[in-house]
Amino acid sequence: MNQTRSFLLIAWLAVAFLLFLEWNKGPAESNPAESSPVAALPEPSAALPEEGAIPDASAVPATVALPGAPAAAGTPAAAGPAAASPGLLRVRTDVLDLRVDLRGGNLVGAELLQYPVDKDEPERKVRLFDNDAARFSVAQSGLVATAGNAPNHEALFRPEGGRTDFRLADGQDRLEVPLLWTDPSTGLTVRKSWVLERGEYAVTLREEIRNDGAAAWRGYGYQQLQRVPPVAQSKGLALTNPEAYSFTGGAWYSPSEKFEKRKYDDFAEDGPLNLDVTGGWIALLQHHFLVAWVPAEAEPQRFSLATLGNGQPRYLVRSVGAPFEVAPGTATTREATLWVGPKLQEQMQDVAPGLKLTLDYGIFTFLAQPMFDYVLEPLHDLTANWGWAIILTVLIIKLVLYPLSAKQYQSFAKMRAIQPRIESLKERYGDDKQKFQMAMMELYKKEKINPIGGCLPILVTIPVFIALYWMLLESVEMRQAPWLGWIQNLTAPDPYFILPAINLVVLYLTQKMTPTPGMDPMQKKMMTAMPLIFGVMMAFFPSGLVLYWCTNGILGLAQQWVITKRHGTKPAPATTG
Repeated sequence: MNQTRSFLLIAWLAVAFLLFLEWNKGPAESNPAESSPVAALPEPSAALPEEGAIPDASAVPATVALPGAPAAAGTPAAAGPAAASPGLLRVRTDVLDLRVDLRGGNLVGAELLQYPVDKDEPERKVRLFDNDAARFSVAQSGLVATAGNAPNHEALFRPEGGRTDFRLADGQDRLEVPLLWTDPSTGLTVRKSWVLERGEYAVTLREEIRNDGAAAWRGYGYQQLQRVPPVAQSKGLALTNPEAYSFTGGAWYSPSEKFEKRKYDDFAEDGPLNLDVTGGWIALLQHHFLVAWVPAEAEPQRFSLATLGNGQPRYLVRSVGAPFEVAPGTATTREATLWVGPKLQEQMQDVAPGLKLTLDYGIFTFLAQPMFDYVLEPLHDLTANWGWAIILTVLIIKLVLYPLSAKQYQSFAKMRAIQPRIESLKERYGDDKQKFQMAMMELYKKEKINPIGGCLPILVTIPVFIALYWMLLESVEMRQAPWLGWIQNLTAPDPYFILPAINLVVLYLTQKMTPTPGMDPMQKKMMTAMPLIFGVMMAFFPSGLVLYWCTNGILGLAQQWVITKRHGTKPAPATTG
């Protein structure tokens, strides 16, 4: 196998991989067919119920002016009388700014105070829930009675004590937002409370159900997430914008079936999901962030997906609990956890088993996850800087893979040393390619050169590169993190193209040191163009990835230069032909 052709093959494989990401990302907006209505509710039994009694909230609520904030310009009118909201509560901690709708006690607004959308506009925060019709995304919950009344996610609640603004005070570690619903005709009272803690993105929902009536109450609870299609990502080149091709859609986890996910476009096309689970969770995913309902671990659930709406579709993922009973004069409490925040791996793992799997490192997760857990993150703890952690990670990987790299560069050195003799053979045999190839292979044999010796080490390192590529793009810990000087955002392109320029020079020098024995003019042109193609393309990638590529290239170039000097002495002339 010709060494140069092997090098070109690896280079084009890298290009093909990046193009595959672009092709595979799919459209950010979709319009799938509406799914069939949910089946009717059966008679009460010990089995998990169906969901026909749960309203689908087909009318998207109108936006209500938030306390302390002006009404949004261009806000659409309500879709109908059922869409009107009695008001919103504002709930603020050190990391979350939430809006709770008194209709249903639903979470209809959530801003992440530590995560600006753009580092240049720190006042604009990432918003995971939104009551605006164009960006509608909510977390809903409720109860359904198999006989009688119960507050579903459209029932009207009132704030206990009349309070409408909740703020975690200095020195306070816990904040509770209680809402009340009562049914005087049956004596049923439901106290729904959102419980938040300092520094936490996991919010607890507690429902206390008290039956002061004469008859037993029977029913079940549910939690669900709804949203309209996500807005298309158009910032920058799609190929170099990770947000454009990162997974967006629904996901769920069960101890038996493990982690599964489905793109929004496939909610209807792939058919309904009716999965009985105990100890799992449901979620909606996007790049760097997610929202997820985690029901009580011991409560059996039924997970389902649906596409709703006659015009603009809305995607629904729902978890319905097993029926339970509240005897007269007694009370019971249900709890569930809502994660609304970034994909912080350590915190998510503490909330629910498998929740950190929502951070998708692709097919090489088995390499990327250990690299993050045991190399990159500890190095960040040591340096307090993700840029230096990336550089040290590359250095460690280079040291681990040094034996393979040494063989690769030794093969390059030997190939480079005999290159004049191969050119002589090419001149001797002219257009007779068969005789030229036979003579060249005979020369390799005499000089004990393996023509694929430089190819196999590159193939081995490709999974490592891809794993590190996904790790750098998907880890929210590095989002908008500074390095030094002009690089103040590792997830944005280099503003002055300094790193890409260094990368281009390194690629050019590497190409000049790469042997090209027996190469025809077309291959030489391709080889010469490769540094320019990759250099320009990498100029628009996140600077953290270019930093990795530069560091890797500089270390590789240094290794190649040293080994070429050590093993590159020309062999004694050999008679060939």
